[in-house]
Amino acid sequence: MQQDKKLKISLIQYDVIWEDAKANHDYLDKILENHQTDIILLPEMFASGFSMAVDQIGEKPFGPTFQWMEQKAKELNCAVAGSVSTLENDKYFNRFYFVTPNSGIYMYDKKHLFSYGKEATVYSAGDKIVTIEYKGWKIRPIVCYDLRFPVWIRNTEENPYDLLLCNASWPKARREAWITLLKARAMENMAYVAGVNRTGIDGYDLEYKGDSHLFDTLGEDLEVINSHPEILQFEIDKEKQDKTRKHFNFLNDRDSFYFG
Repeated sequence: MQQDKKLKISLIQYDVIWEDAKANHDYLDKILENHQTDIILLPEMFASGFSMAVDQIGEKPFGPTFQWMEQKAKELNCAVAGSVSTLENDKYFNRFYFVTPNSGIYMYDKKHLFSYGKEATVYSAGDKIVTIEYKGWKIRPIVCYDLRFPVWIRNTEENPYDLLLCNASWPKARREAWITLLKARAMENMAYVAGVNRTGIDGYDLEYKGDSHLFDTLGEDLEVINSHPEILQFEIDKEKQDKTRKHFNFLNDRDSFYFG
């Protein structure tokens, strides 16, 4: 596969409309109109907010929100990624979709469920690492609470990646942990790490400040290359990453392990 040496990534941090998929689709249509990028990353459960009311917000696989993502990917000629409350085989999953403009589809079910927020009482955990191949880049998707578990995210020889995508609903009260963990995952895995988070106040009266970031291979903040308040766009560079990895060779000294 031919590789694009540089990718533009747009992190969409906005006040998700509570438990109203159509309203969120319509709002995103407005702010994303004519937007040019390679990847759009949306917050966790961007069509509903991080709600446990699965009987109200749960969608069948490839349901209305997936269809909106597919249409948007084709319309804007970019990949669209985000997670959706999904009902499959009588179980609900916090499912991350990555949809490309040529109808490529990747799915990842959130592994670590946020027990403190009762997520584990209504959702089922996934158990598979997923590697996305897009424009010659290897991309690892995770969802929110997964970020706290470095073994699951480890950049290994068996499952290597160049870019980690994390979408979240991470409250303001724990914002320092959010930023610190994103930065740490970038440094320890020598990978770009993109983290998008919602803003506003949700249906449980929790406040969110966004704090979306994209860290480079050494954990440095990349500069935003546009000025839209809800669209933080960055550019990542594979040649720069390869040069940094070759120079420092930190990954060569990592411990070997396996999931068992």
